[in-house]
Amino acid sequence: MKPLDALFEFLSIPSVSTDPARKEDVRRAALWLGGRLEALGFQVEVAETPGHPIVFAEKRVSDRAPTLLIYGHYDVQPPEPLELWETPPFVPTLKDGRIYARGASDDKGQLYAHVAAVEALGEALPVNVKFLVEGEEEIGSPHLPAYVWENRDRLRADAVLVSDGAMFAPHTPTLTYGLRGLVYLEVLLEGAARDLHSGVYGGAAPNPLQALAWMAARLKGEDHRVRIPGFYDRVRPVSQEEKALWPQVDEEAFKASVGLEALWGEEEYSLLERLWTRPTLDLNGAYGGFQGEGSKTVIPARAGFKFSMRLVPDQDPEEVAARAEDYLRSIAPLGIRVRVLRHGLGRPVLTDPQSLPMRLAAEALEEVWGRKPVYTREGGSIPIVAELVEALKAPVVLMGFGLNDDNLHAPNEKLDLVNFEKGIAASQAFLRRLSRLA
Repeated sequence: MKPLDALFEFLSIPSVSTDPARKEDVRRAALWLGGRLEALGFQVEVAETPGHPIVFAEKRVSDRAPTLLIYGHYDVQPPEPLELWETPPFVPTLKDGRIYARGASDDKGQLYAHVAAVEALGEALPVNVKFLVEGEEEIGSPHLPAYVWENRDRLRADAVLVSDGAMFAPHTPTLTYGLRGLVYLEVLLEGAARDLHSGVYGGAAPNPLQALAWMAARLKGEDHRVRIPGFYDRVRPVSQEEKALWPQVDEEAFKASVGLEALWGEEEYSLLERLWTRPTLDLNGAYGGFQGEGSKTVIPARAGFKFSMRLVPDQDPEEVAARAEDYLRSIAPLGIRVRVLRHGLGRPVLTDPQSLPMRLAAEALEEVWGRKPVYTREGGSIPIVAELVEALKAPVVLMGFGLNDDNLHAPNEKLDLVNFEKGIAASQAFLRRLSRLA
């Protein structure tokens, strides 16, 4: 089967991991992938979890050959709002040199580039290859860390390859050597036992929605510095030598690309420092009170808000979460009960851009794109990467083939066809070079 035809089959499966109604579709995607790998000579296990299955596959060519572990995920984000899609999200469409479908870039298209590369090499595959593919990345990978630690001996590899990211710019091969970590919290605020009339009780009853505004405002100042005590204590400084690796960025083009009139952040740091090497805190949602048409004079009994913090080396997510929880309780107004839920923790990752696997990846990308890759950190998080680094003690190569305008998690997600095709070629070139790890 041609790579594009196979990818279109894969993309047509609505493997939305967060939707209980799609549970069988998620499983179908796991079985489809397992079947493709089995047809290529891999020993395949579709491992059950309390959630969605994990696909593990292994193909050994020699006991003396190095081993590469490739990580990816086959689950996708929900497609809503459906009315904003120009083509149906699970009817893959090739238009103007772009593949449109939910999962095209995140992560089925990038993952399948490596499957297609192994297929293209056939009997000439020079190294042992393992695939570790989960179906819960889009819901925080709740069951993969335990699987990794329980199976770390069978997952052992000389290098780990992850393609679940983006190139710095079009036609610019990119190697990423750092990922920010994550803490995601939800704050639940409670006042009276029921909603109260704001005329009868206003001026005396604590208002959780007002408390929300006060507390959220005290998380970060107008200087964009986070106010949680000790938040910056472990932040690792960045050397001038590392900054010299970074590409140039046009701030005006950056603003224009997302329709911004101004940039926020700590003034003493450059745009790339703010995006890659500084920790952040951002409100992600708030709720409470009357949301309907017209007016309703009510003091709500409950309100809440959600916020995320992106972490950098050497911040510890458990420590940051605990500090945040203590601070939230300390600033809660009198008469407001506070409960904090943790929705996600992930450690930051920083790898050596000069490791041998990274140098081999750089050679492979230069062979295919005809230019040397740029080196970047990534502002986002892939929490399982830190688990893989710690459990397997193997160097990680982060080689993304997507673009920042691929509409990840949004309508009209796409992957440029040229990036899919060059991704296959780059994966082949990397696999051919990996014998030098022996």
